[in-house]
Amino acid sequence: MENPAVGAAERLGRQLPSHADLNLLRTFLAVYRSGSFTAAAPLLGLSQPTVTAQIRSLEQQTGRELFTRLPRGVEPTPLADELAGQVAAPLDALASLEGGSGPLAGRTAPVHLAGPSELLCVRVLPALVPLIADGVRLRVAQGLPEPLLEEMRSGRHDLVIATRRPRGGSLPSTPLADEEYVLVASPGWAERAAGDDVCAALREVPLVTYAEDLPIVRRYWRTVFGRQLTARAAVTVPNLYAVLSAVNAGAGYSVLPRSLCQEYLDSGRLVRLHAPEEPPLNTLFLVQRPGSDTNPDVARVREHLRAAARGW
Repeated sequence: MENPAVGAAERLGRQLPSHADLNLLRTFLAVYRSGSFTAAAPLLGLSQPTVTAQIRSLEQQTGRELFTRLPRGVEPTPLADELAGQVAAPLDALASLEGGSGPLAGRTAPVHLAGPSELLCVRVLPALVPLIADGVRLRVAQGLPEPLLEEMRSGRHDLVIATRRPRGGSLPSTPLADEEYVLVASPGWAERAAGDDVCAALREVPLVTYAEDLPIVRRYWRTVFGRQLTARAAVTVPNLYAVLSAVNAGAGYSVLPRSLCQEYLDSGRLVRLHAPEEPPLNTLFLVQRPGSDTNPDVARVREHLRAAARGW
């Protein structure tokens, strides 16, 4: 009966030139999956200069460039995509038989996912529970879109849910869902704000927001009411969860994602102050780091999120 490790090694040897070095291929696959020399180094137990030298050596052997060097991280060339397709399965098989994990252990590697904290807690993590129960491991981070996308370029994240499409073409993205924003207050303030002219009624109601420049509220006023917001924030807090908590406690009014406050609206703890015919929407984008799809669990998480988002 054939030894699986020997069989994997033989298949790998048949797919590559005779001069290809197994260690160089392991380094190549780690860089391909992590997105940068810097991110691959600790996964391999090597220094960053060693990783760089090994990739340069493999490029000399193939006679072509495998990665385009970017200010942050690297981008695989078409040749790298082809090479990864050839070596990933055999190297994963060898790593699995050796009891390995991480960048060369295929499906056993954790999926690094990031996005807005509120969306992660309310929508994303509950949607991924079936995959977690099925053995998928997640490493979740939260933050603002631009810092998260910069971290993705350096290889830190496999998937990022962003509230705007990434600039440039180095990070592929697809629309995931549209998030509706609603104007809300506690029942006590809602009674005082009742009337035909909502804007005028809200002049005497405190405004709660997560930023001094009022980005969400200003956009709501501009797109729904067609006018500029003149109010100033009465309370600023660190994040939308804190905005929700403050408004629910009676601090004033705000504009929040429906996903975050739907439970409060259903229970009557919050009241929707205005129902426009076309509520303002913000498109969420699912961004994937090039090369991360060689981990099957990244593809599973991506497709599961896309399916779940149809009901958001």
